[in-house]
Amino acid sequence: MFRGLLSFSSMTMVSRVLGLVRDQAISYTFGATAATDAFWVAFRIPNFMRRLFAEGSFSTAFVPVFTQVKETRPHADLRELMSRVSGTLGGVLLVVTALGLIFTPQLTDLFVHDDPVKYDLMVQLLRLTFPFLLFVSLTALAGGALNSFHRFAMPALTPVILNLCMIAGALWLAPRLHTPILALGWAILAAGILQLLFQVPSLAKLDLLILPRWGWTHPDVRRVMKLMVPTLFGSSVAQINLLLDTVVAALLINGSQTWLSQADRFLELPLGVFGVALGTVILPSLSRHHVATDSAGFSRALDWGLRITLLIAVPAMFALMLLSEPLVATLFQHGKFTAFDTRMSSLSITALSFGLPAFALVKVLLPAFYSRQDTKTPVRAGVASLVLNMVFNGLFLLLLFSLWAPEDIKAGSWLEGLSKVPGLHMALGMASALASYVNLALLWYWLRKAGVYVRQPGWGRHLGRLGASCAVMIAVLALGLYLAPAWPGMDVHHRVGWLSALIAAGGAGYLVTLFALGFRLRELREH
Repeated sequence: MFRGLLSFSSMTMVSRVLGLVRDQAISYTFGATAATDAFWVAFRIPNFMRRLFAEGSFSTAFVPVFTQVKETRPHADLRELMSRVSGTLGGVLLVVTALGLIFTPQLTDLFVHDDPVKYDLMVQLLRLTFPFLLFVSLTALAGGALNSFHRFAMPALTPVILNLCMIAGALWLAPRLHTPILALGWAILAAGILQLLFQVPSLAKLDLLILPRWGWTHPDVRRVMKLMVPTLFGSSVAQINLLLDTVVAALLINGSQTWLSQADRFLELPLGVFGVALGTVILPSLSRHHVATDSAGFSRALDWGLRITLLIAVPAMFALMLLSEPLVATLFQHGKFTAFDTRMSSLSITALSFGLPAFALVKVLLPAFYSRQDTKTPVRAGVASLVLNMVFNGLFLLLLFSLWAPEDIKAGSWLEGLSKVPGLHMALGMASALASYVNLALLWYWLRKAGVYVRQPGWGRHLGRLGASCAVMIAVLALGLYLAPAWPGMDVHHRVGWLSALIAAGGAGYLVTLFALGFRLRELREH
């Protein structure tokens, strides 16, 4: 599993770094404007579907069934399953995509209020980006099959194509269009097609490249669909929360959508490279242990995933909270992206990064349920988390509005005042982070109650080393920030130098303390 994790993570790291370059290109070319907000909303809808299918619902329903067929039946049955699932999934999503294109204006009404220019832009962008759903879902099917054969590199590298297309759209195509922002819509459409084609050679090598056929009544397809319906909700609570946050953010000041999207980008590095990677790598192993009724192996595999997640997610949380402004100023404060945008983005990063350990641990805990084909329990936790997220949204918005709004704005309509006070988007990050811990707590409670996981020895020592190492890292970073000049006022070369020094010093403090307290690389292997 550790070799699989390294393979998946290294390819995902390439994708995430290019994703950062992509966002830099977009910020440099367009800034944080109403047009950029329209794009991020239009992209968030198919991107939400990407996470739902590629990293959530479809993979967690398909991989256990696919693995069981692979381990217990002939290869011909596996080919038949691929053919029937791809035909059924493609047919259903073709209808969904057509409906999305027809009802684009009605969908846009949810996100744009009293701004006809922004409304027209978003309608055009959604019609370009919505077909991405069809192509990326079929790409997820191919990736799930490859992951079941422990081929993690190609599926993890596939998102690189999307980032390269968007970089080309922002820097090359945008200046050539009458409406520059539409270049990003065309880039996403092209990327969806190219990502699917990228998986074809790997499937052919495994003799799994077969023509799609409709298979709604096929027993294995029905099993996948039966597992998939609940997981559509249960595995993607964080993404549904983010989509609902997008609706709420439409009521706030222009730029809020862009600032929230940037916060999500910074969380994507540790969450995508390690949280999602661990969840992807661990699911086939847990499914195999469950099929073999190996309860001890199941517990060891899950325990391994939880420990590695904490080693990465906890220090990443503290580092992002402390370095939010230096990171944004260094990476994005160029071109049309201003010092004010830097301050606003850092607020959302600070708030959202508080939930990073919970987001990552949920990605590892969910396979423990899905590998046993238990899809109902995560839905129960997800419903509670989703409801509480909306409650927290309202509470934190009221709190920040009462603290930050000038008296003349407080005297008017509260709903209208939301669009006049900068910084309120921080409330949405705070609510999502807190709701994610509720989701984690409920999943953990029901997992222990099911009795399928037995905690392995050494957790006290592991948590003690982790706490001490994070404390040293925090002290090093706090000292460095105290000594550094004001970030927005520095030129780009000084920002890069100071940020590099801070990251190197903080990382060294964490790792040196961890190893000094007895941590060894062999602990990264599953025992």
